[in-house]
Amino acid sequence: MVKVGIVGSTGYAGEELVRLLLNHKEVDIKWLYSQSYVGEEYSRVFGSYFKIVDDTCVGGDIEELSREVDLIFTATPQGYCSGIVNEELLKQVKIVDLSADFRIKDIDVYKEWYKLEHKSPEFIKEAVYGLCEINRDDIREARIVANPGCYTTASILALYPLVKEKIIDLKSIVIDAKSGTSGAGRGTSLANMFCEVNENIKAYGITNHRHTPEIEEQLTYGANEKIIINFTPHLIPMNRGILATSYVNLKGKFSYDDIKKIYVDFYKDDYFVRILDEGIYPETKWVKGSNYVDINFKIDERTNRLVVISAIDNLVKGAAGQAIQNMNLMYGFDEAEGLKLAPVFP
Repeated sequence: MVKVGIVGSTGYAGEELVRLLLNHKEVDIKWLYSQSYVGEEYSRVFGSYFKIVDDTCVGGDIEELSREVDLIFTATPQGYCSGIVNEELLKQVKIVDLSADFRIKDIDVYKEWYKLEHKSPEFIKEAVYGLCEINRDDIREARIVANPGCYTTASILALYPLVKEKIIDLKSIVIDAKSGTSGAGRGTSLANMFCEVNENIKAYGITNHRHTPEIEEQLTYGANEKIIINFTPHLIPMNRGILATSYVNLKGKFSYDDIKKIYVDFYKDDYFVRILDEGIYPETKWVKGSNYVDINFKIDERTNRLVVISAIDNLVKGAAGQAIQNMNLMYGFDEAEGLKLAPVFP
């Protein structure tokens, strides 16, 4: 059994880690860390765990708590994980960090987009970007994994095969994405209150959303050529789910079957990537509560553009589920262990 601790256990992603790990046959949750609810029963914070989880939320010294576990999930705001990581800690535990602290390799880019000084830059090079479908082999050997962002997961998986094969104009990428409100976290903010979100849809982070450089960096690796994109996220009045619609110019004439083959060949060994049948397009309700990413596309013959649509659950494949998928690789488990859950409907 792998003994794990969860820092940020009372946030949305932290709670989702608990829900999924309870079904993992190889994991023992040793402690649930929360700065806001120290000493409170976890089932009082989330009533859904009454008579399921008996743990009390803990706080205190992470280095001391690390002696009780093999791996720590940090489902925390930016700046936390980089503030606790050191060589002594990594000799004791592995880390899967759900924040952006180790996703971006260029520290100046991190500072520019997150307005933070990085507290442990010496570990940026070592950290592996935890998109399993792209970096599977490196994740297996990692001590610290940077779990990708939710928008980035939906966007990169939709576009990576295309940039790898270079069948699109790399300067033409436009991504329009929409997310449920849980993507903003559980903290109180006027913009996320019911009356502000309900019966409304709005764009935000226009031209400057923090996931932009992350998407660009990973697609650049795939293309082996610098990529700059337009990315616009939108907030919609639902709890969870992301739908990303990407628009790209094709570099030649391709049939549906040509492009379908590129996707099928690229993701043939990836359990959680579902390339849908022709004419069937991703919807958030068909991935809700699951670790699946659904992808499909349509060629616009009139403009010779390709429209690619992807859908994920932002709290699962976009956060906790992907973190567990990473952990499974790090410990040699079946990659889908604890994650073989059918989507929830309705």
